[in-house]
Amino acid sequence: MDLEKQPQQPLAPAVPPPAEVLDGDDIRASDADRDRIADILREAMAEGRLTADEHAERIDLVYRAKTVGELQPMVRDLPASSGPTVRPDSQPYVYGPDGPADNLVAVFSSATRKGRWRVGGRTNAFALFGSVEIDLTEALFGQRFTVINATSIFGSVDIRVPENISLRGNGTGVFGTFEVRTLESPDAEAPVVVVNGYSVFGTVEARPKRGKFVADLQRRLRKHLGH
Repeated sequence: MDLEKQPQQPLAPAVPPPAEVLDGDDIRASDADRDRIADILREAMAEGRLTADEHAERIDLVYRAKTVGELQPMVRDLPASSGPTVRPDSQPYVYGPDGPADNLVAVFSSATRKGRWRVGGRTNAFALFGSVEIDLTEALFGQRFTVINATSIFGSVDIRVPENISLRGNGTGVFGTFEVRTLESPDAEAPVVVVNGYSVFGTVEARPKRGKFVADLQRRLRKHLGH
């Protein structure tokens, strides 16, 4: 009976070899890791270090990456000063882009975000044979820079912004439409919305909602004057 218990001893070496544990490049990449690299790439494009095509190519590779080692080459030729996108010391907003992204998904359906809501640093919109509507005209911006990643496949992503912000974007349409109507606010501290993405047999469109800025301004003046 004592001999039958002997085979249980080989169960001890269940710890992975030290070499595997110490190799950081083999660690599985998290969503936060991918978002951090994507923020660096967007800042580099805004600074003119990357063209729109280069940025789109690298962003595609970033969100396909499975390990940390696959992410590092995407920013290896960029200066350390690039990123993250939001610089708290350069603007007065309290909330930064840290935290999980807000996801809006429409698959053979529709998804809408509008009204009075707090915009996070990143929003991912995905439409597959469906429609996504993002209305920022009454939204609360807690950070200077807001990034919207929009993907439309046989669907549509429609983004509306107030006229008193800066709106920028880059993307491509494959048998589809990607259109961002650029805005530049005269206010240096105004929120900046960057729309990135692509459409395949679909549409991604971002544009100002006419007249919304005037209504917001009048409401704020009435509140300030106590009326």
